Amino acid sequence: MLALAALAAAPLARGQAGRVRRIGVLLPARINEGLLKPYRERLAALGWVEGRNLAIEVRNAEHRHERAAALAGELVGLKCEVIVAASTALALAAKRAAGDTPVVFAWVSDPVGSGLVKSLGRPGGNLTGLSNLVFELAPKQLELLKAVAPRLQRVAVLTDARFQGTRGPFNEAAARGAAVLGLSLLEVDAGTADGIERAFAAAVHERATAMIIPPHPLYGEQRSRIARLALRHRIATAFQFRSFVAAGGLVSYGTDLADGFLRTAAYVDKILRGAKPADLPVEQSDRFELIVNRKTARELGLTIPQSVLLQATEVIE
Repeated sequence: MLALAALAAAPLARGQAGRVRRIGVLLPARINEGLLKPYRERLAALGWVEGRNLAIEVRNAEHRHERAAALAGELVGLKCEVIVAASTALALAAKRAAGDTPVVFAWVSDPVGSGLVKSLGRPGGNLTGLSNLVFELAPKQLELLKAVAPRLQRVAVLTDARFQGTRGPFNEAAARGAAVLGLSLLEVDAGTADGIERAFAAAVHERATAMIIPPHPLYGEQRSRIARLALRHRIATAFQFRSFVAAGGLVSYGTDLADGFLRTAAYVDKILRGAKPADLPVEQSDRFELIVNRKTARELGLTIPQSVLLQATEVIE
């Protein structure tokens, strides 16, 4: 009887082993596609090899979040068993399109406040993933600006009133940090590339000598322009991601963007093996980077104090 049972189970086991599982990946911009190679490697280490037992469908919003709904719909139409969405806007679009399809998100600032999950510990529904703690980082960015420019009194916050994630909790956290440091905070609105130039002009008019720039697809695309404008107007800048400082910004402090995305592979693995998103708690980023551009500091007439340099993950000369 045992032998017969084994013979009967063998075809089923072979069929399961040869089954190709399909997942979808939604990215906000082409610059993020550099993470796909290490992501495939992370999945392969977990036993999911593209071309053998895994197929990956990648869609790129190219900074146009109005395309998110259509792209998410494409992945659902392709019968993806899990959708990975790398931003708040993409995760919201995936949630609306996915139905019962599990969604794993990354780079989401406020999963509960944005309505993606009921709570971090018990997500409920069919979404879970990683939170990147954007709102909690604004006070630290202000601290760094104050350390680099001790005479700082007035700081602007670049804001797009139409984009979820740049107002509300982020600006509230920035206001709390500014109050502790004795700084005056000014919101300057920029929802377009040309609007960024007007926002800098408004900041100068209001005598702001520093600016914090929250995560935003537009600001990421325009990071070189932002760096040039900051130098032209002699405004010290703080960001969340290294790419802004590499483009000429002054300082960044934030979560390791690549790490947050790659960690979604563990969620995908568990879901493909039968876990429910509702039972997988949302994790928070625990790796942070402090990047300083000393060349930009010199051009602004600022000196990076030793206390900041000792904390820095990287100093760009």
